[in-house]
Amino acid sequence: MTNFDELSTVSVGMLIRKPVHEVFEAFIDPTITTKFWFTKSSGRLEKGRCIRWEWEMYGVSAELDVKEIEQNKRILIQFDDETTAEWLFTQRESEGTFVEIKNYGFKGNLTEIANQVIDSTGGYTIVLCGLKALLEHKIKLNLVADKFPDANV
Repeated sequence: MTNFDELSTVSVGMLIRKPVHEVFEAFIDPTITTKFWFTKSSGRLEKGRCIRWEWEMYGVSAELDVKEIEQNKRILIQFDDETTAEWLFTQRESEGTFVEIKNYGFKGNLTEIANQVIDSTGGYTIVLCGLKALLEHKIKLNLVADKFPDANV
């Protein structure tokens, strides 16, 4: 039987057909990330920094602490809701970069945790799809903004 920690950990991944340094930078540099995820950031991801991300169309934001940065390999952050997100970047010889995002540390009862895992799985999948379209095809899909059009403020 699988243990509860495994069931309450989001793990999504996608192959992005670009070099690892380009894919990694897309998550570090908010001038790129704002083209496929959040709309505003207080700065680049750097170890030890506290960063604020905003989704202005929804009137929401998140504070995060950057715990670890391993150039072109790993990003580890902790959000203000005490969940942790980790990005792992694996260069594939001729195919590009495989990006895996893990999210864990959800709080609440079993139903609340299950709902958070489902929401996070869908959200990070959309983020990776938006990144793939942007880097591989230079298309800005507006997936995050269009996910909940009736929630715009």
